[in-house]
Amino acid sequence: MKQPSHDVISVAQATVTLVEGASFCVSDVSGDIETGRAQGLFVQDTRILSTWLLLVDGRPVEPLAAKRLEPFEAEFVGRAGVRPGNVEPTVVVERRRYVGAGMREDITLRNFGAEPAGIEVRLVVDCDFADLFEVKENRPITGRLVDRRAVGGDLVISTEHGDGRGIRVSAPDGVAGEQGLRFTTVVPPGGTWTTRVEVVASVQGAELAAPFPLHEEVEHTAPARRMRGWRESIPAITVEDPALARAIARSEEDLGALRIVDPRHPDDDVVAAGAPWFMALFGRDSLLTGWMTLPFSPDLAMGTLRTLARMQGRRVDDLSEEEPGRILHEVRRGADLSHALGGHSVYYGSIDSTPLFLMLLGRALRWGVPWSEIEPLVPAAEAAARWIVEHGDRDGDGFVEYQRRSDRGLVNQGWKDSEDSIAFADGTAARGPIALAEVQGYSYAAMLAMADLDERRGRIDSAQRWRARADRLRARFHEAFWMPEHGFYALALDGDKRQVDAIASNAGHCLWTGIVAEEVAGQVADRLLSPEMFSGFGVRTLGTTNARFNPVSYHNGSIWPHDSALTAAGLARYGFAEHAQRVSDGLLDAATAFDGRLPELFCGFDRSERQVPVPYPTSCSPQAWAAAVPFELLRIALALEPSHGRLDVGATPQRVGTVSIDKLPFDTRSHSVRADRSSGTVTSELTPPAQREDDG
Repeated sequence: MKQPSHDVISVAQATVTLVEGASFCVSDVSGDIETGRAQGLFVQDTRILSTWLLLVDGRPVEPLAAKRLEPFEAEFVGRAGVRPGNVEPTVVVERRRYVGAGMREDITLRNFGAEPAGIEVRLVVDCDFADLFEVKENRPITGRLVDRRAVGGDLVISTEHGDGRGIRVSAPDGVAGEQGLRFTTVVPPGGTWTTRVEVVASVQGAELAAPFPLHEEVEHTAPARRMRGWRESIPAITVEDPALARAIARSEEDLGALRIVDPRHPDDDVVAAGAPWFMALFGRDSLLTGWMTLPFSPDLAMGTLRTLARMQGRRVDDLSEEEPGRILHEVRRGADLSHALGGHSVYYGSIDSTPLFLMLLGRALRWGVPWSEIEPLVPAAEAAARWIVEHGDRDGDGFVEYQRRSDRGLVNQGWKDSEDSIAFADGTAARGPIALAEVQGYSYAAMLAMADLDERRGRIDSAQRWRARADRLRARFHEAFWMPEHGFYALALDGDKRQVDAIASNAGHCLWTGIVAEEVAGQVADRLLSPEMFSGFGVRTLGTTNARFNPVSYHNGSIWPHDSALTAAGLARYGFAEHAQRVSDGLLDAATAFDGRLPELFCGFDRSERQVPVPYPTSCSPQAWAAAVPFELLRIALALEPSHGRLDVGATPQRVGTVSIDKLPFDTRSHSVRADRSSGTVTSELTPPAQREDDG
């Protein structure tokens, strides 16, 4: 069985983040959650603990070490103050924390002194029930009446704000007061004292199931079983290159940690976008993550597709931007949805989630996912295809474009959704409706996916019509977006159908989807790898010659690993293997600098100026589509592709070396892959792919 990697956390680091499902906890390295900081325990987008301070004899504990044992579990070690008659501290404090839709903390005191230690332990507890966005953006937290009551041995804190949230804090041997819990004990010399504290969350007066009940061994709890099941479901991968091997191992853990599940559909895993502030379902993020990981974990891709299909748009709503067939942008579960986009729990303002949905479903078909799993999703695919041609194309010109329906929505609705991310080369903001280059590529690939689905159902005429529509889009795209004077594609068309002439990474996605005309693919490839675009660690989101270029911006010159990985896949698709390898090598060097974990993004400084990549200050880490990148880099290195019901694999690049994969799922069977610098082979195993451990 695969073992978890343990992250030792330096006490110099600012915070420790634990995640499980859509819940997460951010604390100091001491384990304390301090009032007034961007910390806390968050459940359903609401902070249910804003203060959690452990005091021993009235004083804070000095932190010594912290270790993340599982995505949801950490150990904090510290020491209490010097006791009377001693020169140095003699009481060690150990805290073992488990986080889910609630929290459990096991506290142990160890007395290394020569005489019994009479100790008072206090847990100072408070809750402001702040919305996630209020904390993330440091907004004032007002308008909540919070009730605190000691009920028997429990501290109960609640509010009627929004849909009504609350917590119950209890310990078998604790005494509850309005400010927290109190314990008194005498610890003998060389002895220990332990207590277990439980935080149970409630919504609308009903308590949520405790994720780590005090009476249950942790390894038997649902979060522990789910994580074990995830590890057992992933193929066994061995890679000679230590950088890629480390990145894949780290990504396995991170993707397992970021999975969230709807209790009503426990078999359908999806991934949250990223920790700590985006532990929610995002359509685009989950679909691209599913795309890159599908060859290795088709269950994750299919869970994503089924979940998004259940939430697919059914009606027209200007605030949420819901439309029939449209795939959502994001889901929020906060008590007060006034902070959410469109003021709704589900917001649909994404121009690319819908074609990406079709792309992923078509990829699942090509990669041998059983038709019995794909067929129930065909109605959702048909609705998505109708959305592309009826709602996505707002003016009938054949291109899919966006313009928000109210000021409660996103101004920019592609993956570069910052307000300043879509502009001409001279810095002038583009005015909508906006037709992004890569979205036309996604739509092209979506139409081909719809054709494949129709062909599988025997609807040959319909399949031919979709392919003909795709061919027309490809030709029209080149005619409208190609800039011969730049040898590159425009970032977008604005509302007047003018080319937004910025040189940007979006063209790499166009290669990935196959919409780029063969005769100009070489020019696009060379420009993407020019010093203007390629930093040495990855492809910049915006070229250095653009007026808005800024290497420390979010979308205007930074490097996003998923963006570069899809560009590498596109380069490989068009036969530019050396270009693709340069991008892959840069990303792997960046991963090494980040201890194996690629962040959401990093700064776009040139490698000649900065020998290591510069972190972006508020980058999510782990982040779903960044965590999926090492799997896509491995697939690119192997040239691993389905072909007529079998898997093809090639020789590996010099850097990657020998690769061994066992229990790789394809076409309902497990396969073994062996590849080195001279050749590659795939063999089918007799046993089916391993099943996940039951989550029930």
